[in-house]
Amino acid sequence: MRYTKPLEDLIEEFRKFPTIGPKSAQRMAFTLLKKTPEQVEKFARIICEAKEHIKYCSKCFNLTNSVICEICQDPRRDSKQVCIVESVKDLIALERTHEYRGIYHVLGGIISPLEGISADDLNLTQLTTRLQIQLDEMNPEDELELVLAISLSTEGEATMLYIKRLMSQFGDSRIKLTRLAHGLPVGADLDYADETTLARAFEARVVA
Repeated sequence: MRYTKPLEDLIEEFRKFPTIGPKSAQRMAFTLLKKTPEQVEKFARIICEAKEHIKYCSKCFNLTNSVICEICQDPRRDSKQVCIVESVKDLIALERTHEYRGIYHVLGGIISPLEGISADDLNLTQLTTRLQIQLDEMNPEDELELVLAISLSTEGEATMLYIKRLMSQFGDSRIKLTRLAHGLPVGADLDYADETTLARAFEARVVA
């Protein structure tokens, strides 16, 4: 059965979202059509406002509606503990555990030659610049811990190995690298893990 052209276009737009198949897209389209014009207008306005105002934090690349995100601005956070994650979704997953009280750095992906993603495509230059500034401001006796909270896939391991090599170039003994351990199966994505598993992984993190 062929739908009217506007409905076909609407279903096709929903199908462009990740994990949304034909039937799910169809249900979403019909659900939207059942809403009142006022509800549809509000929905469209929220989408436009989100697109206009949400941006990346200039420090950690978290999503925010200001120049610097709420986490980076929070004086209660431990700036000497930086958790390096692949995506904002992973950051949110870790925040749900209420276990971690440091700050973050979002890479924006992981090294994946098959997908054409190299180290140059990630927020690694910004990371080294940020860490250098932080080290310069720290006391000589202080330690800076980098927690590698990256998926335990082949690409994730390659990314963590690259970061370890990058950090070795600093030649600063104050940098300590750790990685999540207990409770995370190989190849698992952080945003699919439950809060208890992630909390235990933080508690049992090991030297990278």
